[in-house]
Amino acid sequence: MNISLPSNVEKIISVLEEAGHEAYAVGGCVRDSLLGRTPNDWDITTSAEPLEVKKLFKRTFDTGIQHGTVSVLFGKEIYEVTTYRIDGKYEDSRHPKEVSFTKSLSEDLRRRDFTINAMAYNPRTGIVDNFGGMEDLRCKTVRAVGNPEERFGEDALRILRAVRFAAQLGYSVDGETEKAIRDLAKNLKNISAERIRTELEKLITSDNPGYIRKAYELGITGVVLPEFDRMMETPQNNPHHAYTVGEHTIRVMEGIGNTKILRLTALLHDIEKPGTRTTDEKGIDHFYGHPAKGAKTAAEILRRLRYDRDTEKLVSRLVEFHDWEIHAKVSDIRRWVNRIGEDCFPLMFEINKADILAQSDFHREEKLKHLDSLAAAYDTMIKNGDCVSLKTLAVTGSDLIKEGFPAGPKIGEELNRLLSMVLDDPSKNNREFLLSQIHR
Repeated sequence: MNISLPSNVEKIISVLEEAGHEAYAVGGCVRDSLLGRTPNDWDITTSAEPLEVKKLFKRTFDTGIQHGTVSVLFGKEIYEVTTYRIDGKYEDSRHPKEVSFTKSLSEDLRRRDFTINAMAYNPRTGIVDNFGGMEDLRCKTVRAVGNPEERFGEDALRILRAVRFAAQLGYSVDGETEKAIRDLAKNLKNISAERIRTELEKLITSDNPGYIRKAYELGITGVVLPEFDRMMETPQNNPHHAYTVGEHTIRVMEGIGNTKILRLTALLHDIEKPGTRTTDEKGIDHFYGHPAKGAKTAAEILRRLRYDRDTEKLVSRLVEFHDWEIHAKVSDIRRWVNRIGEDCFPLMFEINKADILAQSDFHREEKLKHLDSLAAAYDTMIKNGDCVSLKTLAVTGSDLIKEGFPAGPKIGEELNRLLSMVLDDPSKNNREFLLSQIHR
């Protein structure tokens, strides 16, 4: 089977082969090509040692030369070229104690994580598949190369990666590989938050975010996101719900767009339902205060996973207001846009719709009609160009100072007082009128 290689990749392989070395495209780029996908990156493996690679190309830099990787530059494109290697003993579930180079492609492929990522290709030899990767692609299976306990002992992150690949590809995980995951999931505690975050995000933003259920069943979330386990184990005995908190959460993720912000919000929107659950005398569960408490917990989780501050603020704000009670009046919409934020507010419609559809059918039609009414009121507000924040208020702090208002923190209070008038009546967003209303 032939794979169409980018011209630069062919050049690198050709230069290495002409110098007497072996060279192959390897790993994910081969897998994606066989699946008819366009690879994001092209990695090359070679029998040449790093210094030999550097001598053959004009523009290189050392990416991880101690582990055999040299980056080769063609124009603005960067290609990682890595020497065939054998990893020594792993002592921390992440890094080998030592790395030794080898002239055997088979030995290099043997150390890779999954069979579908352990294939190599060059135009002269074709596909090199020593571990059944092609068959596992055909059977849609994620299987560890060789002994799964050894592979996961080398790098515990592979435990989460197995489920992430299954989610992205819509595959199942091989039985022996699953068994090893169950036995070794606890070792994920040794992996950095940043690496966990990357894999978890890829899983929940995939076409199959519901695979997080598999991560729960295999004991993965119990280590990397124990709050999710609490949701999976919390019932919702309430006419508005038909599932546990966790199963409801999964259905919200499946029913919402696959952007990072939307999927994180879906994952975390009910994170504090387990902590706020009460049951009344009729046996009906209630979760009073879960949005506000959930916003704080969501922020803590995102900080723990080393998310950036902007993501933390946006997601926690969406969690805080996801259970809004709002009238379908333009005046109410203006105040809610001001309260939630112009960046957040449009996202609320998609979040609310997915939330409603993941509940029971109790009053579902009424809920969806109300959401449509809110959207119509919001569209009216946008078409009218109504002012909803200080950004579009007709006066600024400088205007107030020019009118004799004393400089200082009270300027902000006065601007917000004027904005409140405008939120009630947009026609008052007039510079002359607002200046006449200043409380000096």
